[in-house]
Amino acid sequence: MVFKLKDGIKVKRENKTTDIVKRRGVITAKNVHLKKFPIDNPVTIFNASIDVEGDEIIVYGRIVLGYFTYASAVAEFRVPLNDVLNGFEAGHYTADICVFPDNKYDLWGVEDPRVYRIDGKRVMTYCGRTVHYFDPSVRVERTLPVTAVCEGGKWVKLCAFRVPEEFRGFVISDKDSFLVEMDKCYLFHRLHMRDENFYLVKSVVNCDVFSRKELGDVIVNDTETVLEPAKYEEKLGWNTPPVKVDGEYLLLLHAVDAETKAYRVFAMLMDGEGKVTSVTPHYIMEPKECYEIYGDRPYTVFPCGAILVDDELLISYGASDSAVGFGTVELSELMDMLEKGRIEQ
Repeated sequence: MVFKLKDGIKVKRENKTTDIVKRRGVITAKNVHLKKFPIDNPVTIFNASIDVEGDEIIVYGRIVLGYFTYASAVAEFRVPLNDVLNGFEAGHYTADICVFPDNKYDLWGVEDPRVYRIDGKRVMTYCGRTVHYFDPSVRVERTLPVTAVCEGGKWVKLCAFRVPEEFRGFVISDKDSFLVEMDKCYLFHRLHMRDENFYLVKSVVNCDVFSRKELGDVIVNDTETVLEPAKYEEKLGWNTPPVKVDGEYLLLLHAVDAETKAYRVFAMLMDGEGKVTSVTPHYIMEPKECYEIYGDRPYTVFPCGAILVDDELLISYGASDSAVGFGTVELSELMDMLEKGRIEQ
């Protein structure tokens, strides 16, 4: 199938999967023990992001303590890097709840963290379930992107991103977000609008987010659609913050199948101005393991973290909203697929 990007650029994609992700291991709630909390284990952990420090992976997992409101927080713990790269049987990990719901932007949940680095700072952008999330009379801005920075070992919430006031009444939710420093500072995010469509977009952030002294709004501008779903897809969403490869930005995205509602993953390259230069012609990962097929949200693989380790891309992902999975992709194999998907001008 051939369809168009912004400015008439054509992209070829097929409803086909060549799964090149080698599964390395899985962590479930029974492996995670919470410090200084009366409930020892979360009910579930999934949709984790990662960072590397020395020979350890720092895991930032979305946890849920109960199913009544499914209100999430983020728990932080460490796993030896070599264990994950070599394949492992999960042990027991002591975790701190490092980001809680505590304000109007995230009162009903801190969801799906993306952790990445900007100018040496460890940054997290997550989906905040706002104070209006369960209010049936308010179907506007039910979720918003919130960004925090790690300072002195603690996470400090800086801002929630919102579209200009004249457009807010059309935004049902905004999620799947992270910041990227390219020629400008961009917020990559996914808007769900009043027309019941989902828009994969990037917006310009015109202020220094990290100079903020208190939590508040940051207004984004110049929002544009990056890629539209194919006919066989219900919606697209951003997955992992980009990693730099040979001067381009490598990102993972998900697509929800229009018929089966399964989540599948594909890859994209962008240049330094945020323009798409390549898209994999088909999906590179889909649910196949039992823990990816069956869980709280069946047939779901949902990466939130990606880092380069030598010649491999290490990813962390949510498996059926019930576990944290780890996988690796040979970078050369992925780049070969992306070369086949170079954009036709």
